[in-house]
Amino acid sequence: MRITDARVIVSSPGRNYVTLVIETEDGLTGVGDATLNGRELSVASYLSDHVCPLLIGRDARRIEDTWHYLYKGAYWRRGPVTMAAIAAVDVALWDIKGKAAGMPVHQLLGGPARDGVLVYGHASGTTLDELSADFQRHLDLGYRAVRVQAAVPGLEANYGISGGAVYEPADAALPQENLWETPLYLDFVPTVMARIREEFGYGVHVLHDVHHRLTPVEAGRLGAALEPYRPFWIEDPTPAEDQAAFRLIRQHTTTPLAVGEVFNSIWDCQQLITERLIDYIRTSVSHTGGITHLRRVFSLAELYGVKSGSHGAGDLSPIAMAAALHVDLTIPNFGIQENMGHTGPVGEVFRTGYTFADGYMHPGDAPGLGVEFDEEAAARFPYEPRYLPVNRRLDGTVHDW
Repeated sequence: MRITDARVIVSSPGRNYVTLVIETEDGLTGVGDATLNGRELSVASYLSDHVCPLLIGRDARRIEDTWHYLYKGAYWRRGPVTMAAIAAVDVALWDIKGKAAGMPVHQLLGGPARDGVLVYGHASGTTLDELSADFQRHLDLGYRAVRVQAAVPGLEANYGISGGAVYEPADAALPQENLWETPLYLDFVPTVMARIREEFGYGVHVLHDVHHRLTPVEAGRLGAALEPYRPFWIEDPTPAEDQAAFRLIRQHTTTPLAVGEVFNSIWDCQQLITERLIDYIRTSVSHTGGITHLRRVFSLAELYGVKSGSHGAGDLSPIAMAAALHVDLTIPNFGIQENMGHTGPVGEVFRTGYTFADGYMHPGDAPGLGVEFDEEAAARFPYEPRYLPVNRRLDGTVHDW
């Protein structure tokens, strides 16, 4: 089953996506997602200029060998661009293998370990009343877990506040600059959690994203303040380049910790997992080297009681969401899956077989990933430069966004 063609399509059906299409001599086609929010063209170039030529003639069945060929063979390892490119190849090959076997990918991974995948949605508001209304809307849709973000009084622009059905932070041809001040945030977030618990009780999981904005001590202080409201987790409390920083947070709070959506390999989270410094690892298929490498991360996490909580924002295409669900369905230490969803003309380009009902998703039982990619439709939505914002403190200092 030799690979005869590999091509990259960049399209923007509401937001930018990088899609890899691989074809074999048997007439089978596989698709993978290589989207890297705000750096899409870098991954597209890496694939087109360096990876796709290497794939022609290779046996599409040798997924593990191809993964190491692309990872070790390049010498310059890891990094978001490299690992997103490898992920696209890996996922596309799993798609092909599933179609060749006449099975959904989750059957190739050992079969379901559960009947459905618990997912969480995103509720937000510029006021607490707006947040409550959006939270209720998610409950009405059937969600059992909801992330909450509210505008911080005194700050003009706030992370996580949706202007429509789906939050999309990459919204400008050049990066916008937002203002941030940590004390305002730390004072406000406990009131957000208190309002949600008072109004909706404890029968629904409530999550919150800090988005890497606190020091370890500040994160510990926030976690302690939120303990009475029993959040499912606080996400990305501090930048994790220094994995040992989470040890300090652990010393100050029992609030569950989740991190990892910007990680690219198992080495980014080795210490966090083996020292039990986190409760959920949020690595994703598209940013962590595909299904093959993501399973290694989750297998390591299983040994130390750490559960999965994969990134699933709108900056990952429906191909990535489908791949994530196949993995989620099969691993023993699954925790929860983010589901921001997709809107607009995305459905014209990506036709999916996964479903949502009563708070759970399922990847479906179609052979492969269960996603059809329409290249003609994609051509109607050309690339549009869009960047994530940049954060500055009130004194002008650049801060983590």
